[in-house]
Amino acid sequence: MAGLRVPRDRLPAALRRLLRAAGGRRAVHLPRGEPGRTAALYVHWPYCEKRCSYCNFNKYIPRGLDEPAMRSCLTQEAQTLLRLSQVQRITSVFFGGGTPSLASPLTIATILDTISQSTHLAGDAEVTLEANPTSAGASRLAGFQAAGANRLSIGIQSLDDSELRLLGRTHTAGEALRTLEEGKKLFPGHTSVDVIFGLPGQTLASWVRALEKLLPLCDDHVSLYQLTLERGTSLFKQVHQGSLPMPEPDVVAEMYEAAREALQEAGFRQYEVSNFARNGALSTHNLSYWQGSQYIGLGPGAHGRFVPLGEGKSLREARIQTLEPDNWMKEVMAFGHGTRKQTALSEGDVLEEILALGLRTDVGISHQHWLQFSPSLTLGDVFGTSEEVKELEEQGFLILDSRGLRCSWKGLAVLDSLLPTLLNLLQESWAERTSHGTRGRSQPGLAGLDGRCPPAKDPGDG
Repeated sequence: MAGLRVPRDRLPAALRRLLRAAGGRRAVHLPRGEPGRTAALYVHWPYCEKRCSYCNFNKYIPRGLDEPAMRSCLTQEAQTLLRLSQVQRITSVFFGGGTPSLASPLTIATILDTISQSTHLAGDAEVTLEANPTSAGASRLAGFQAAGANRLSIGIQSLDDSELRLLGRTHTAGEALRTLEEGKKLFPGHTSVDVIFGLPGQTLASWVRALEKLLPLCDDHVSLYQLTLERGTSLFKQVHQGSLPMPEPDVVAEMYEAAREALQEAGFRQYEVSNFARNGALSTHNLSYWQGSQYIGLGPGAHGRFVPLGEGKSLREARIQTLEPDNWMKEVMAFGHGTRKQTALSEGDVLEEILALGLRTDVGISHQHWLQFSPSLTLGDVFGTSEEVKELEEQGFLILDSRGLRCSWKGLAVLDSLLPTLLNLLQESWAERTSHGTRGRSQPGLAGLDGRCPPAKDPGDG
């Protein structure tokens, strides 16, 4: 996302490019397998202590933050959107940001209580809170656990103090490890760590040493992100002015492969392009993004994908909340929610999202899952006779069989290179089926598929 970020919330770059107006196109009704009664829920806490040098997420440095007012608006928006969606069960909750661990445990508890009063939130539902080491001491983590959080995602990013300073992080490697140890005590088996690679000045050898230090200490989930230089950030400016050397793309690809192999040897399963778990500790919330489930986004700049049944609609909408917190709060107080943009999604739009997100996972897209969203256009219809898909199968990137469509271990590493071809095939099949014509994309070639395309951090996963 993600997610997804995202989640995100955060969505992968390939998916963000798919979000466009759906005017004049056939709209998608509720898929047979999704009665519109369940959803995941993402809560965006937009505040941070400082802005990291690489970050362009929707975050703000508060001046005189009125937390009770923010808490009140988040609960009010939760009530409004849950009523609008008419979901009967929330499958997971994810507090992302920003830095949600800067919020008080009271805020977390109040939001969860509001959700429970508005719809069913099972006692064992996954409730994840993102935390930075400097804002999550032992007593504070215990407070979040008492408030209802049962999974922790720690933004460690690096265990090298010089790299942390370069990234603008406010914690040291020692503080990160202390927070990780406290997290494992309070959330055993449910403590995830975020790590970034491909940093300026980083080498393959230094990255491997970092992994050797981290993996024996981490819990059962790791999110691995390649650094992306975002316009408007101080790191982008330094690199483009020539003051910081970035590692060559081939070296970054080797870092990604080295991490995949090291994680596999440590017992982790790569269940998604950027995410690794062992002992079954997969993120339920992020899986809901990748499987195309409904999700509701609360807070400034949050994204959502759900059917507003409360308005008498039966079509899935992409919804985006107002970005800036003060404006968002004014809108919530005036209207009950801060949704700035809502776009009905055609069946073709939804299928593109299912394809782009589903192929991020190691299990891919089953025939049964695809048919929930497209009873009239099967995976076989789209990809079964394609020479491009056959070539990708022969090259060892894709697998299309009785289970469905998925990437191989080799293919997960180059998904961004595979997607244009697959999306184009879907669009052509959909255009032929609906007689609406193509969407103007040229047919991508297969050149460059042997090069690695490591994943970037999805803007929306916190």
